[in-house]
Amino acid sequence: MVEENLRQAAGEAMKAGEDVTRRFRDLTLSALSNRRFDREGIREVVRTMTEGMAAAAPSSAGTMRKAMGQAFRGMDEALTKSVEAGEEALRKLVATGRSISDNEVKQALAGLKKIEEDFLSTVNQVADTANERARPELRELARRAARAGTETGRQAASLMADVTFSGIELAGHFSARFAQMASGVLAGMADALEKSAADKQSKQP
Repeated sequence: MVEENLRQAAGEAMKAGEDVTRRFRDLTLSALSNRRFDREGIREVVRTMTEGMAAAAPSSAGTMRKAMGQAFRGMDEALTKSVEAGEEALRKLVATGRSISDNEVKQALAGLKKIEEDFLSTVNQVADTANERARPELRELARRAARAGTETGRQAASLMADVTFSGIELAGHFSARFAQMASGVLAGMADALEKSAADKQSKQP
């Protein structure tokens, strides 16, 4: 999905007024799964989704706060899935034992840990250019999340605490393999969520 289409879809999700969290999660996850799994790709998706959110924010202060909070939570849920996908890809690569160095594993883990930092800094960057209604709320969302933490950050911290990789030797084309595998895992997650939503809808009278 190109940026303009994604921005427009984010705006429509805001205007829908219901299931905003789910809509933003699914949109963000779908967009992430169609890009290379790296920091720049993730920042680009967050930036575009946040711009769409800000542009379509409701005019009523109370409604705006609620809708933007839900949209932010949806992005957080999608980014948590990104960390999970990265973790699964890393475990698979390590399990194969093919040409992976300890340093490459550490770099991949550090990159996953930075997803939360990139998420919040990108929201703050968008706030700088957002309209006057949305700007304070975006900054407040980022401020609260920085203080309390996000699910994305908690997932990454849990990964850093739990993962121990040993017996890894030799360097190789690790980053490309990791990005490719993580993208595949993430695409599978996006497809599963889409199928689940479609099944629920088909069962509704």
